Amino acid sequence: MTLRARHGSRRTEKACVGWIRRFILFHGKRHTAEMGGAEVTQFLSAPAVRHNVAASTQNQALSALLFLYQDVLGQELPWLDEIVRARRPTLIPVVLSRGEVHRVIAALGGPVRLLVLLLYGSGLRLLEALRLALELPKHLETVRHLPEADLRAGAGCVELPWALARKYPNACREWGWQWVFPATRIYRHPETGQRRRHHLHESVLQRAVKAAVHRNGITKRAIRHTFRHSFATHLLEDGSDIRTGCRSCSATAMSPPR
Repeated sequence: MTLRARHGSRRTEKACVGWIRRFILFHGKRHTAEMGGAEVTQFLSAPAVRHNVAASTQNQALSALLFLYQDVLGQELPWLDEIVRARRPTLIPVVLSRGEVHRVIAALGGPVRLLVLLLYGSGLRLLEALRLALELPKHLETVRHLPEADLRAGAGCVELPWALARKYPNACREWGWQWVFPATRIYRHPETGQRRRHHLHESVLQRAVKAAVHRNGITKRAIRHTFRHSFATHLLEDGSDIRTGCRSCSATAMSPPR
C-alpha cells in the first residue's frame, strides 16, 4: 500500500514484492523486522557469487529491500559496504545501418511495424511507445472497434492512472483513454473484477523483430532497443547535436520506408 500510495507502477510493485518474498524465503521465513543489514548483505551477495547475476538485477533487489526497511518499516539500514557486487559488463549497443533498418521495417506488418517506426523515428523506449495516446488516424480507425466490441461484451475498461478511476468512474470506457496498441486478450482485474484490455505485451514486438531480422539475413543481435540506439547514431552521423536537442538533419536521418 505504501508503494501504491506513491503512484508506483504495477510493474514496479510486482518486482518489489517479488524481491521481498525471495528475501524472506532465503532467510527461512524469518520476520523482516527481526533482520537488518547483515541479512540484507548476505541475501544480495549470494546471487552475485553463486549465480553471476547482472548488476541491474542486484540493484533492483537492493532498491526493493531499501524501500521495505526505510519506507515501510521505518528502519534505517547501515552502510552495506560488504555486499559482493555483481559486475557490470561493458556493453556496446547494437546499431543497424540505415539499409538494415529499412529492410527490417519492410519485413514487418500491422501494429508491430508502426511501433518499430515510432521507436526508430522518435527514439522512444518501447513502453513509452506502447503507452502513447497520439493521433495516428489509420491505426486508430483499425483498432477503434475493439473497445466498442468489448463494451458490448461487458468489458471495455482500461486502467486509469492514480485516483482518476474513483473521480471519473466512467472514464475508463471512454475512447480517449484506450490504448493505441491494445493487447489481443482481455484480463480480469484482481481487485475490481473488471474485464479489461491492456496494451500489447512487449514480447510480441520482440518476437516479430527477431523474425524480421532473421529473414533478412542480418547477423547482428538486434532487439527492440536497437532502433533507439540506431536513431541516435544516425542523427550523430548526419551532424545533429542530440546532446542539446538540435536536430536540423533529423528529417533526412529518420526518413522511414514507405
